[in-house]
Amino acid sequence: MMATEKAFLELEGGERLPCLFNPAQLAISRSNDWTGEALPGRGVPRLRYAGAQPGWMHLELFFDTTHDGSAVTRYTGRILALMDVDPTLPGSDETTSNARPPYVTFHWGDLHSFKAVVADLSMAFTYFASNGTPLRATVALTLRQYEPSQAFGPQNPTSGTPDPHRTHRVRPGETLDRIAATYYGDATSWRRLALANGVQDPLALRAGTVLSIPRADA
Repeated sequence: MMATEKAFLELEGGERLPCLFNPAQLAISRSNDWTGEALPGRGVPRLRYAGAQPGWMHLELFFDTTHDGSAVTRYTGRILALMDVDPTLPGSDETTSNARPPYVTFHWGDLHSFKAVVADLSMAFTYFASNGTPLRATVALTLRQYEPSQAFGPQNPTSGTPDPHRTHRVRPGETLDRIAATYYGDATSWRRLALANGVQDPLALRAGTVLSIPRADA
């Protein structure tokens, strides 16, 4: 069985921040500027291309440390730090206050994003130990394109991963047979999901777990 690729954020300089769970989806957006002068007594003006805007990438990351009871902030804190100015980056000059946060690149197997800066971050802690230690969190990231890039451009139909798959984040109360029925129309196909994800006990699924959903013909 082929191991599931793990996503990670590559920081400027090469350091990697691992994603404990792969995101369920990614959203990419771009926009172009068009202008047109409205004149009294005339109809709709002809538009003139006025340039392109940087692309945007939106994703949500899930972190869970309930397996060992350690604070989930050891992971989320590193993500939050991507918003901080780093005076050690190339081109920085503290005497002129010329400094910036690092750029990052999102990687997931054969998928590689454009270099981007963290433009917006929203973090929520959703589960705590009895002593108040946060054990589970979600982080919504909005990444803005840092420089020109061919990432997410036209793809050769024969390129990409040889075995594309979907993912599913387990919701409270869900079971493997119910998930199998949703994706395959057959609850007895739960064994396919258990094998693909190394699930030993199909009755002990943990909410928030991200499952790989193999193709029906795989």
